[in-house]
Order: sequence, then structure tokens, then C-alpha cells
Amino acid sequence: MWAKWQSRARQLKTGTYALYIAGRDPRVAWYVRLLAGLVVAYAFSPIDLIPDFIPVLGYLDDLLLVPLGIWLVMRLIPAEVLVSAREQAKAAHDAGHLSSRMGAAIVLGIWGLAAVLLAAAFLCR
Repeated sequence: MWAKWQSRARQLKTGTYALYIAGRDPRVAWYVRLLAGLVVAYAFSPIDLIPDFIPVLGYLDDLLLVPLGIWLVMRLIPAEVLVSAREQAKAAHDAGHLSSRMGAAIVLGIWGLAAVLLAAAFLCR
């Protein structure tokens, strides 16, 4: 059973990376790229909408929101772009190049921007 969970986690990681690749493709509409970036950042973010320490509800966002966001964005991406992105993500995974540095950079960038905007909102009062 543990091997099955590990396999699903690897598939989710590879799928999220494919979403990242597809989201950078110029053939994808700007709003889909924006949504893809938000979904990927949230998937890799250590900060959740509902904190994990809250029983049952804490994992609800991880179990529902992330897969739902991935599903939605993948439905909006053109099929040929998605096929290409999945191939690139699988090749990166097979080569061992799939690391969390990409996710960390996205998360740090988004949270840094949020901190700057929050600080500006308080300072401009």
C-alpha cells in the first residue's frame, strides 16, 4: 500500500511540473497561464488555505483544491501543449532533474510579493 501512495505522489509531482511547463508555453492564453501559476504555487506552498493541524478540514484543501485546480487548468490547456508538457515532465522525472527548487522559487516569489503588498497597505494608511 505504501508503494501505491508513493507512486501517486510521484505522479502528482510530475503532473504539477507538467502544468508548470504548459503554463509557460506561449500558445496558452494569458489567463490560463496565470491560473496555472497560482495552482502550481499553491500546490508547492507550505502555507495552506486551511491549516493542516485542523482535524479533517486541514487536509481538505490538499485533497480537493489542488487536484481540482490541476484538473481545471489541464482542461483549459490545448491538447498538443499538454502532451508536450507531459513528455517533458516525464523526461525530467526519469532523468532525476525534477526537484522542488522550482516550487520553492515560485512560492517564495508569491509570498514575498504578498508581504510587500501587505506592508505597503499598512504603511500607506
